[in-house]
Amino acid sequence: MAEMEYESVVLVKQEVFVYKIPPRQSNRSYRAADWNLAEPIWTGRLRMVAKGKSLCVKLEDKTSGTLFANCPIESYPGVAIEAVSDSSRYFVLRIQDDNGRTASIGLGFGDRSDSFDMNVALQDHFKWVKNEEKIEKEKVEPKQQLDLGFKEGETIKINMKITKKDGSEASSRLSSKKTGAGGLLPPPPGGNKVTLPQAGSPAHQPAAAGGQTEWGEFTSAGLHNANSEPAAQTATPSKANANWVQF
Repeated sequence: MAEMEYESVVLVKQEVFVYKIPPRQSNRSYRAADWNLAEPIWTGRLRMVAKGKSLCVKLEDKTSGTLFANCPIESYPGVAIEAVSDSSRYFVLRIQDDNGRTASIGLGFGDRSDSFDMNVALQDHFKWVKNEEKIEKEKVEPKQQLDLGFKEGETIKINMKITKKDGSEASSRLSSKKTGAGGLLPPPPGGNKVTLPQAGSPAHQPAAAGGQTEWGEFTSAGLHNANSEPAAQTATPSKANANWVQF
């Protein structure tokens, strides 16, 4: 079912004047001075009515509303309504009857603001028609899709700018410190070094009879193991290392 179109009144002017105009002698524009402006052939009301995209000017009786003339308008500016060359208050309308026959008449307004209002109403209507046609065209024709992908061989380069908390800039490349050989970290500074005890130092002496130290316990354990094995397998410690027990 087709969508119903409703008539809407675009403009109403309560008093307009209609004139009989002489035939155009050449291609030059109409001039209102060639009309008999003092004696209009009709006076009445103007109504501009829109139905969908179509627009027409109706000249009606002010009291009864009887239609005097109808002027369908397909475009503006166009042949349906033409402005005269010597005044902004007068126009030439091409009216049409029910049988399709056309004739040209002169139309005049008593005030310039009335003619200005008619120009604005005509321009607004056909501007709306143009926008509607553009929207309908976009619905039918598919929009061209933008190809934002990378072509073969194309690359992209990004420059990063890193700002520290103190406001200074730092390079985006991270520098790494060299480590020790084999990827091992160097020892921490100030580390405690382990010193081996020297021969003849008190640490090499066996524990006194009255008490034991760690070395004394180690020595006594060694002596116990030595005494438990056969005599043939027991070795006498060398003189250089008299304080050590050989297993």
